[in-house]
Amino acid sequence: MTSPLEIISAALRRERTRVGLTLSELAKRAGVAKSTLSQLESGSGNPSVETLWALGVALGVPFSRLVEERAPQIRVVRAGETMLIRSEHSPFAAAMISACPSGARRDLHLIEAQPGNARRAEGHLPGTVEHLLITAGRLRAGPEEAQVELAPGDYASFAGDVPHTYEALEPGTTAVLLMEHV
Repeated sequence: MTSPLEIISAALRRERTRVGLTLSELAKRAGVAKSTLSQLESGSGNPSVETLWALGVALGVPFSRLVEERAPQIRVVRAGETMLIRSEHSPFAAAMISACPSGARRDLHLIEAQPGNARRAEGHLPGTVEHLLITAGRLRAGPEEAQVELAPGDYASFAGDVPHTYEALEPGTTAVLLMEHV
């Protein structure tokens, strides 16, 4: 397990580098001694809540970003480990691959579709954009008045806040769908 000082040390270096500040500039903006900041980044020292708050404000990040251990850098979802949710009206199923984390505005889905009735979707939240990448088969998709045919490797993006359709043109059609919510 990582110690609290190691977490703070890594977070301060990461966030300071991200915003492109020197030790001196961050110390000045936060109103802390450069030696204090240097000690914290090296994993020594004993930071106060006030010091960490001041550094967070100067870096433009919440306090939690400086004291919480970061999630692992990789998350794997194996094929077949997701729950497919099927349409009532068409041979269409979607599996949530990655839900939108707090602060972000996107969801990632795996689509499986078979020829038959088209899947008609009402408009989603205003400003929603759908990004679609075909991985197998062929699919006709898009807003009802501007549908396009897509084949493996093809990508399309379209407004998701208006009625739109997905229709498989070949058996075994699969796609990755990223829903971006503005």
